Amino acid sequence: MTGRRIVSWSSSERGGHARPRGPAVPASAGSAPPRPRPARHGSGPSARRSAPASRQTKRARIAGLLIFAVGVLVIGLASGFGTEVSAEPAVQAFLLDWQQQHYAAAGALTSASPGTAAAGLKDAFAQLDATQLFLTMNSVTQHGGTAEASFTASVDLAEEGRVWAYHGRFGLSRVGGAWKVQWAPSVVYPGLGPGERLAVVTQFPDRAAVLDAEGQPLQVPSLVYVVGVVPAALADPATTAQRFAEVTELEAGQVLGQITAAPPSQFLKLASLDPATYSQLRSRLQGVPGLVVQRERSRLFQAEASGLVGEVGSELDPVLRSEGAFYLPGTTVGRSGLEQKYQRQLLGTPTTEVVAVTSAGTQIGVLARWPGVAGTPVRTTISSKVQGAALAALGGASGSAAIVAVQASTGDVLAVAQHRAPADALNARLTPGTAFTIVSAAALLGTGLKTDSLISCENSFTVNGRTFSSDAAGATKSFTDDFADGCGTAFAGLSERLHAPEFDQVVKGFGIGADWSSLPVPAFSGSVPSAADVADLAAETIGLGNVQMSPLAMAMVAAAVDSGTWHTPQFIEDSADPSGTALNQSDMTELRSLMRAAVRSGAAQAANLPGNPVYGQVGLVRTGSTWTSWFVGFRGNIAFTVIESGKTSQLSAAALSGAFLSALGG
Repeated sequence: MTGRRIVSWSSSERGGHARPRGPAVPASAGSAPPRPRPARHGSGPSARRSAPASRQTKRARIAGLLIFAVGVLVIGLASGFGTEVSAEPAVQAFLLDWQQQHYAAAGALTSASPGTAAAGLKDAFAQLDATQLFLTMNSVTQHGGTAEASFTASVDLAEEGRVWAYHGRFGLSRVGGAWKVQWAPSVVYPGLGPGERLAVVTQFPDRAAVLDAEGQPLQVPSLVYVVGVVPAALADPATTAQRFAEVTELEAGQVLGQITAAPPSQFLKLASLDPATYSQLRSRLQGVPGLVVQRERSRLFQAEASGLVGEVGSELDPVLRSEGAFYLPGTTVGRSGLEQKYQRQLLGTPTTEVVAVTSAGTQIGVLARWPGVAGTPVRTTISSKVQGAALAALGGASGSAAIVAVQASTGDVLAVAQHRAPADALNARLTPGTAFTIVSAAALLGTGLKTDSLISCENSFTVNGRTFSSDAAGATKSFTDDFADGCGTAFAGLSERLHAPEFDQVVKGFGIGADWSSLPVPAFSGSVPSAADVADLAAETIGLGNVQMSPLAMAMVAAAVDSGTWHTPQFIEDSADPSGTALNQSDMTELRSLMRAAVRSGAAQAANLPGNPVYGQVGLVRTGSTWTSWFVGFRGNIAFTVIESGKTSQLSAAALSGAFLSALGG
């Protein structure tokens, strides 16, 4: 019989054998329960008689013949009544071998010369950089010695969520009594012509920026080394992939998959490297055959407010490998800061296309497309004006230095600037020294101490066997002058007015030790353990002992004095502030007068400028061979901390603060 259509089957099992679907067996005639016959007049149950045995036997023979006839008809439909062999088994075997990557076996079922079809099927799988292939036969239609089969292909590309499903078809013909698939590139995909191949093009969007409060990128254009290949120019792609993987610690198979799947005549970016990484790998990369290096400038690896924004890693970053991420050119990963916190939001998703290209590498059609999603920028509270002033001031620092500034009334972080990589301005645990007397003075004012109270500033003072020293000559002066001069021995003596529980409450009132774990970046709110004895308490009043503060935490202390209310620092625009605790306004007024005196005529006067008054306090701390100078203060609605570190005590964070405020203006 010609022109008949064979019922479809499924080979969607993974590695199993497909089974043809058998024809549905119709219900046999008379299978329903017999309808009762009405009794004749005058007759009853006693009048009903069973059919004779001979009649039942005859009906059984007829039923048997009917079943036999139906069976013969079914077998005839499948086999062509012995005159036409079904093409279905050949189609089934070809698709199954193709799916299981038995390319030689599949090629032997085609009309092509040995190896031709096998190479074509194998190359197509590699050109898609596929991880799995599933094939389902839909139908086979025969016309004498020819047939046409249709199938559905489902291809898992080596990218998350990218599955390409399409419908294909191919012809068959009888050759020497057996069915053979008529080989052509269109067997792989309909319409694919001689010399044409498949390719996958993946394009990541540019990584979204971290923005300042005005909506401008905090990333700055910087040099990027883009290394890649032109696949068609490679003498041995496998060798290039292997050598590149050895240098970068990527998986050679994944690199080769990207090279094989790319349009052959287009430049394929394999990685984007920052100058430091490229310099480290340069000599070894030069040994990778066919590797091309291009220099570009991009907003990727450098940023203002880097202590907040964080760092970005490239395709080679170990973080990606440790997370099991599949290698994909164009991938970037946040290593720290906001870049790490908002990785998914900033990265976006790539656009992926399956395309057809000619032997010359010219793209001739897009066969499938998965549109990507651009990353979404993150808008911060950073002020371009304040950040710029901080960077300008740090440019003149002789040692390492950092500035962090906040808006006193809201807690919004306005600047995070660092020079020569000092301690982390947000998360460092540093000893603040007499800069911490801002907090201690608030505690002492709470005991009733007056700013004009006369206090002796001794060269040394001993509390419970522990001696504290200063450069003073033992003069008796007002508490205002003692604060202004940063007299540590005066505070050590005054600590006897304090009790640990009350001091702890004042410390807590400034937000020190608060839970900042919900902030988008690591930040240290400070730590002042409850003093074990009076000597420990004396040490804590001058910022020594177990007192640890970050520059950000000290800036928040200054902000609380300025505004009269303690706030949690905010980094992201329009974030809700869960704090806003009001402090004792009378004490804050007196504390401002103390901080003003320190700048006007005391140890912090290098920060004094004409115009709006500057308030603050200084500290100088030696840790091993390193000296760290502090200035903590405010002007107008901007509170800030400046630190400068070096190998000498001749440092002045107060002078650096003056440079910052001069650059800021007003």
